Formats: sequence, C-alpha cells, structure tokens
Amino acid sequence: MDQVTKKFDWFNIISFVVPEVKSIKKKKVMHRQTLELVKCLCRALESLPSSDASPVYQSAMLKAAEEGIHEVVEVIIEMFPNTIYAEESKTECTIFHIAARERVENIFNLIYHMNERKQYFYDMTDSSGNNFMHICGELAPPHKLNLVSGAALQMQRELQWSKEMENFVNPSRRTWFNNDRKTPQMLFSEKHQELKSQGEKWMKDTATSCTIAAALIATVVFAAAFTVPGGLHSDTGVPIFVRKNLFVLFAISDSVSLFTSTTSLLMFLSILTSRYAEQDFLYLLPTRLCIGLLTLFTSITFMMVAFSAAIYITLKEKSNLFLVPMTVLACLPVTSFALLQFPLLIDVMYSTYGPGIFGKKSDRTLY
Repeated sequence: MDQVTKKFDWFNIISFVVPEVKSIKKKKVMHRQTLELVKCLCRALESLPSSDASPVYQSAMLKAAEEGIHEVVEVIIEMFPNTIYAEESKTECTIFHIAARERVENIFNLIYHMNERKQYFYDMTDSSGNNFMHICGELAPPHKLNLVSGAALQMQRELQWSKEMENFVNPSRRTWFNNDRKTPQMLFSEKHQELKSQGEKWMKDTATSCTIAAALIATVVFAAAFTVPGGLHSDTGVPIFVRKNLFVLFAISDSVSLFTSTTSLLMFLSILTSRYAEQDFLYLLPTRLCIGLLTLFTSITFMMVAFSAAIYITLKEKSNLFLVPMTVLACLPVTSFALLQFPLLIDVMYSTYGPGIFGKKSDRTLY
C-alpha cells in the first residue's frame, strides 16, 4: 500500500513538473524565433530605400524601448547603428530618455555598453526642456511602482533613479530649469509628495508594530533575569542551579535577548522620530529598519532559547515527555516571525545593499 502511495505521489509530481518544463521550453523557443523574425524583417528593410525603411525600424525600436524589450532594441541597433539616435516625434525623446521615463532599467543599461559616443546623450533634453533628472523627477508609471512592495521602498527606488541620472548630466544641468521654470529637485518634490507621505505612514506603521513587540520582549526577559529557574539560596542569594550548563545557557540567552530587544526598540523609536526628508528614504530609514528587524528576530530567538532552558532545568526530573512538545512549540514564534517578516527584510536589504538595477550586465559593446 505504501509503495502504491509513493508511486502515486511521484506520478502527481511528474504530471505537474513536465507541463511546466514544456511551457518554459516553449517560451524559450518562441523567444528565439521572435528574435530571428526581427532579424529577417531588418534584412528585408535593408533592401528598401532609407527614406522608406528608417521610419519603420525607428518606430519599432522606440516602441520596443517603451515596452522594455531590450533584445529587439539590440537587434535593430546592430543592423542599423544610427537608429540609436532616433527620437520620438512629439517628445523628442531618445530610447534612453524613454527608458528613464518608463523606468525600464534593462533598456537604460544599454548606455553602459556604449563607447565614448554615449556622452552625446548626457545633456540632451526633450521638447519640454527636460533632461534626465527632470524626467526621473516625474512619478513612475503605476505598473512600475507596484513591482516594489511598500510605499517606502517605492520612494527609495525613485530616489535611486534620480541619483543615477545625476551621474549622467553635467553639474551645471542639475539645477537646470525646464520650460516650466522648474529644476529637477523642484519637480521631484512636487510629483513625489503623495508617495513620500505614503512611505512615511508605511514606515511609521511598521515601526509602531515592531516597537510594541520589542518592548514586550525587553520587559519579559528583564524580569526573567531576577526570577531565575530553581530560585536562589536564601543565605547567599546565589542561584541554586548556577553550576549547571543549562543555567549558563539560560543566562546568556536571556542577556542577549535583552540587549537585542533594547537595540531593536531604539531603532524603531528612531524611525518614529525621524524627520522623513526625501533623502532619508534612500539609506537612512531602510538601514534602521534592517537593524531593527534583525535585532528583533535575534531577541525572539534567544528568548525562546532562554525559556526552553528554564523549563528543562525545572521539569527534567519530573517528566521528560513534556520536553519534546515544549521544544517544538518554542520554535513556533521564531518560525512565524521568519515566515512573516523575513520577506520584508530581504526586500529592504536587497534594495538597499544589493547589486542594484543599474550597470553593465555583460561585456558586449553596443555601439
């Protein structure tokens, strides 16, 4: 019967995995065939007069840039190199300005694969007099913002785009006025005011919830330090089980839990009392949130270790059957916190200290 069940389980797994593998393989084949089709169309356009062909492949490249299909953009530029200078008819935006406007990093990163010709784009402006910093001063499209969880991290991503654009424009252009007489900073503050308020509320709500947990843990472990398991000798005041290794484990775990919960409490209080300037969302607030969450997780873990050691010292002589479920249940709060809060912690750490979304992704030279 067990063998039949195992075979049935393997059958279910295989029946689920095989269609997924086939689907992935099919998508890869379609992707490869699409690129081959684009190359064939480009070869066909080569035989046409330039006046007839250029509007076709230029509009196709600009549309691909807007949609973030960098493979199509690379193929078209490879076949028609001068197309990289193509501009939208209404806005006079190049593919890199479009990438900044639509927040398509895989298109914008193509500029890192260019030689010295990329300097041509640095100080270019669109029809409204906007340079790269002005363009990123506008709020990102909603579907791009929604790719990042939490308003604070969305604000951080917008600041990362703004800082990256600042590296491209000349210093004199960083305070450049567009046709509406607005500098990049003025435009950024105006367009991101609501997102900044949402990020402040999100950060304060998160910090408030964690502050309550950290305060409760600090209170409990502080009280546990003076109510040690087994009690004290009446004449000397020394703990009865002071010579036992488990008591040392209890003392160390309780101390670590107290110190880390206090640190976590201070970090979250600093978030609540922050001034919430725009630049604080780039590194300051995410760093404090990372430290607060890490120390809170550490305090919960060592609190459970201290509790388990205390229970074991107290009850090991009476009932060993109670110790196994107690140990399992002690892991429940730690596991719950890891499952609920670690995704947030990983997102914040990766967004703040990860490799970043900008930069050269290969050694290939584009143009």
